[in-house]
Amino acid sequence: MAWDFSTDPEFQKKLDWVRDFVEREIRPLEFIYDDLTQEQLERIEAPLKAEVKRQGLWAAHLDPELGGQGMGQLKLALLHEVLGRYGVAPEIFGNQAPDSGNAELLAVGATAEQKERWLWPLLDGRLRSSFALTEPFVASSDPTAIRTMAVRDGDKWVINGHKWFASNADVADSVLAMVVTDPEAPPHARAAMIVIERGTPGMEIVRNVGTMAHPDPSDLERKGRAGTHAEIRFRDCRVPAANLIGKPGEGFLLAQRRLGGGRIHHAMRMIGQCHRAFEMMCERAVSRETRGKALGQHQMMQDLVAESAVDIETARLLTLKAAWTMDHAGGKIARKDIAMIKYYAAKVLFNVIDRAIQLHGAMGYSTDLQLEWMYRLARAMRIADGADEVHKVTISKEVLKGAKVKQGWPTEHVPTNRAAGFEKFAELLEQRVGNL
Repeated sequence: MAWDFSTDPEFQKKLDWVRDFVEREIRPLEFIYDDLTQEQLERIEAPLKAEVKRQGLWAAHLDPELGGQGMGQLKLALLHEVLGRYGVAPEIFGNQAPDSGNAELLAVGATAEQKERWLWPLLDGRLRSSFALTEPFVASSDPTAIRTMAVRDGDKWVINGHKWFASNADVADSVLAMVVTDPEAPPHARAAMIVIERGTPGMEIVRNVGTMAHPDPSDLERKGRAGTHAEIRFRDCRVPAANLIGKPGEGFLLAQRRLGGGRIHHAMRMIGQCHRAFEMMCERAVSRETRGKALGQHQMMQDLVAESAVDIETARLLTLKAAWTMDHAGGKIARKDIAMIKYYAAKVLFNVIDRAIQLHGAMGYSTDLQLEWMYRLARAMRIADGADEVHKVTISKEVLKGAKVKQGWPTEHVPTNRAAGFEKFAELLEQRVGNL
């Protein structure tokens, strides 16, 4: 297949509109975002979301029959590169986490009745959702070890267990939870996905966990704002059997539906953040002087700029390749590429922001710039949607599938290859000696 680095002219027009819209309408919102209540935020966002819908760019990650644009991963990647510059932008375009991933899962696994109840309102922005997978006493990198149980009792599932880091659970209308329905089944066939609606007896939001991004979640709680990560306990929580998404044992299959394309979107949003930090770095490099010349004329600072420029371009091209591969060959073939970009883009993001802070000195460390907030948020990306180590394991396994066992001397063993070389060209060498 041909690899083309150009962007379709018609889609480029859309990207140009998005970039202008994001910078003109969404960027100013970022600087007052933390001061707003949820009601104030929704009032500001409503006309912006309406404009995005008029432009045909709402929920672009979904297929047309679901109200999306069916763009494919490559175009989505280019879109998310722009949206990633500002944390609030994805929500205004209808593809914020965890709602976007939950919508994709419901689109694949839900019945028509379930879609009417949860999917369509979610896509319209009338509902909020949460995703509960992680548990406090189980390694999150091994979902086969989750302990939260759902036992069938007549027309109900009775859930008992403990979850945490369930994004937005305290403000969500429903929590989509991964639970064990058959502990005796093979590891990847034990779990299922089930929807637990707000107010269901037996579901207790214990607390919102403080994080590096939001050390004091009570500030968000007072404003009724999304962005928290809740700890949840289920004690004999009785949920209608009709709330099960798909079949018992299909939890892992449905979870993977959330993650493939989502990791590409995450990576490109990280690239967008990289661009923003890099632009701040470059502005500082040409604006601040020391010892009689601009920072950018000092070799140590030039090293920070050069390393960042190469890192960003490498991560960007790697991510676009993963998106292109997923479009042309599917998620299974793109598995290695997706693992590579999720690990590598997170590392690049962290390093670029760190260099930008270093170049800014005390101002970079202060809250006078967004760099300190970006830095705290970036640290999560080496854990979210799979820790770096998990992705490295995937990369290694996929790469080594193509390696062949070689008995005896290695393929590149010099004495063996030297002897073979002399043997291959023996006749020509003898002719040369005979002509002397």
